[in-house]
Amino acid sequence: MEFDEVVRRRRMVRNYDPDRPVPAELLDKIVRHGLRAPSAGFSQGWGFLVLTAAEDRELYWSTTAEGEWDDWLTRMRNAPAIVVCLSNKSVYLDRYAQDDKGWTDRDEKHWPVPYWDIDTGFAALLMHLSAVDEGLGSCFFGIPVNRLQRFKDAFGVPDEFTPIGALTIGYRATDKRSPSLKRGHRPVDEVVHHGRWAAAAE
Repeated sequence: MEFDEVVRRRRMVRNYDPDRPVPAELLDKIVRHGLRAPSAGFSQGWGFLVLTAAEDRELYWSTTAEGEWDDWLTRMRNAPAIVVCLSNKSVYLDRYAQDDKGWTDRDEKHWPVPYWDIDTGFAALLMHLSAVDEGLGSCFFGIPVNRLQRFKDAFGVPDEFTPIGALTIGYRATDKRSPSLKRGHRPVDEVVHHGRWAAAAE
């Protein structure tokens, strides 16, 4: 579909048809689109854990979910595919210590923001939009802080990788609109500033 249509249709889908798996070649295409994301210094310090087998998805939910299954989680668990997006800070520190960058001290203070997380987020968004373009639903969400190590241990994730979130992907089922949407979009004039943020003080 046209890009404008992809953006217009994009939303976080929280319920999926459990009887319609995503074809492997389609899921592979979506993940590969994520690899086209920009990255500082072309560092590509990311990793993606793709979970499609029922036992792997069940292990994911059992290690990351907290407390009782609520309605949201019950619906999300119908997703036939989960892609966990992980960033690797050390790849960026190593890349920028090279001769063409010169930050040989590998000090994080050179970085105004953690680009390893931002770039991995870019990749996740490309996958999210690619799923929409293919007529699928997707939702990006985080892993609770107190479950991060449990998740990493369960799936053998190396220490240097940090999960920034996960994408559920699948064919949409009847869903509920998030109550947060009642807040509406903030007015453009409140968030977009041209030329300067505010008039200079007299």
